[in-house]
Amino acid sequence: MVTEHTSSSPAQVLVASNRGPITYTLGEDGTLDARRGGGGLVSGLSAVDDKLWVCAALGDGDREAVRRGVGEPGVRMLDIDPEVHADAYNGIANSVLWFVHHLLYQTPVEPVFDAEFRRQWASYETYNRAFAEALAREAAEGAAVLVQDYHLALVPGMLRALRPDLRIGHFSHTPWAPVDYFRLLPDDIAEQLLHGILGADRAAFLTRRWADAFIGCCTEILGGTGRTRIGVHGLGADADFLRRRSHEADVDERMAALREQVGEDRKTIVRVDRTELSKNIVRGLHAYRTLLETRPEWRERVVHIAFAYPSRQDLAVYRDYTAAVQSLATEINGAYGTESWTPVVLHVKDDFARSLAAYRLADVALVNPIRDGMNLVAKEVPVVSDHGCALVLSREAGAYEKLGEDAIVVNPYDVTGTAEALHEALTMSGDERSGRTKRLAEAATALPPQQWFLDQLEALRQE
Repeated sequence: MVTEHTSSSPAQVLVASNRGPITYTLGEDGTLDARRGGGGLVSGLSAVDDKLWVCAALGDGDREAVRRGVGEPGVRMLDIDPEVHADAYNGIANSVLWFVHHLLYQTPVEPVFDAEFRRQWASYETYNRAFAEALAREAAEGAAVLVQDYHLALVPGMLRALRPDLRIGHFSHTPWAPVDYFRLLPDDIAEQLLHGILGADRAAFLTRRWADAFIGCCTEILGGTGRTRIGVHGLGADADFLRRRSHEADVDERMAALREQVGEDRKTIVRVDRTELSKNIVRGLHAYRTLLETRPEWRERVVHIAFAYPSRQDLAVYRDYTAAVQSLATEINGAYGTESWTPVVLHVKDDFARSLAAYRLADVALVNPIRDGMNLVAKEVPVVSDHGCALVLSREAGAYEKLGEDAIVVNPYDVTGTAEALHEALTMSGDERSGRTKRLAEAATALPPQQWFLDQLEALRQE
């Protein structure tokens, strides 16, 4: 069953995503507490006043808010059956589509597309259909609808069948798999996913590389992209917000605490990630350990500040990965730490102010994902860095497309090479580091979130 808030008038601009801009928590006394989220999409959509955001009710608090008719203007939460949502979100979106696009499968043993997969795929279809039907009901004649990400890949095709008058866009925030890897999926599922996105007038991606991979899949499997136009919009950092927020009192407090943990006259290597398999945190720690082994002059002179915020802990593979990160950090500290020096300062509790403090302190930023649609951390650190920061960047991050020229680029699988890159970054002269940081910040903020969203909307309306 799907229930939703009703609106008084049809919307001219609609956005659909799994997660919305607000989350409700149900208190023991029955009260509902609302918390607004952040991120590039929330910032981007602030550029448009008259819009409707259609999203899923993700927890008990959200579902209770829908049932009570609690909400805020411009947000429509869909109360999708929790089991259907769990199958669609964890079973398919995060355990299949995410793994395909980030090339994460251990192919000798996975994936296995069996009857259980087909059962979960049916839930994914049901979940997408709920969004398509809600959008069809809420949209004004000829409205613009922007559908977000791999969770809702079938929505454009379903919505096109219901409302051919609409201007429909789909945006992929992840990489897109190369065709040989995409064809791990059952043939009918691969075709269904492509047809789903091709229901849009326009399909857009974070980089030209991901767009070309999508075109390659469509060409190989379907014979082309049909009438769907393909676009690229490289989401950038919100410079004004970051610079303002990074100098507020709570950030200054956390900087003081981090400085105390680091100690006097030591350099810092900073990473800020969710404990997502694709972020490659474990190999990053191995590279740091290799640096300490092969370049003993850095012992007692550098600290690795590693923020690894737990992600998707309802999936066993993610819990295991988080535990592996913690275990390796403990191992490095045990092997190399002294009474006055802790080589790895690891934090696993999400704290945005502390992340900004680390950005400001960083001498080196390590961003080494196996594969990443963009990676905004790579773009944010140069913007708020106090004294300039050398960026060690994986060539498999979408951010590499614009930042690669002024970063120290690494193969994310090459631990030895990453250790050498860290040494190069730590020994970079102040003038060179300052010049690179300035150029990185300019490239990183070329398309801030509001303009990123407005560009998509304008391109969709011009199709």
